[in-house]
Amino acid sequence: MPADIHHQATPEHAPRLNATRARQGRWGKHVFWVLIASTVLAALALFGAWTWRAPDLASVEVNNGAKTPAEAQRYDTPQTPAKQTP
Repeated sequence: MPADIHHQATPEHAPRLNATRARQGRWGKHVFWVLIASTVLAALALFGAWTWRAPDLASVEVNNGAKTPAEAQRYDTPQTPAKQTP
């Protein structure tokens, strides 16, 4: 690349930054609003997924395969007292 083209790409009045400063991101209102919008969208997606699957979470059929109350009785085990040693 010729020296005069390189010189034109970096004018002398341009600010000079060290490497650490150049790598740092900017904070501002636009970053704040992107963060807020993405958090709200993630919360809406989570709530939507939970709402869509809520009937399956509360049904008996999904949990143990019982379709009637009589079948569900098979899974009801009596409670026995805990063994205690003297």
